[in-house]
Amino acid sequence: MPHRNAPLTETGRLRLARCVVEDGWPLRRAAERFQVSPTTAQRWADRYRRFGKAGMTDRSSRPHTSPRRTPTRTERR
Repeated sequence: MPHRNAPLTETGRLRLARCVVEDGWPLRRAAERFQVSPTTAQRWADRYRRFGKAGMTDRSSRPHTSPRRTPTRTERR
């Protein structure tokens, strides 16, 4: 299930990416048609080229690291 701010579902992202990659649509046209920014359309098209259908799944928005996190040793005190 997509998060609340997601502009399209996995199916919508896949349709957009296929229009750009397989059908040769210009990015701007696809972005307008699917009501997303050209940057977002480019990101999804690139993911589709790299990972195929699997690249269209929802991803976690959680950061991979927390560089400013308090060290565990300090937390225990």
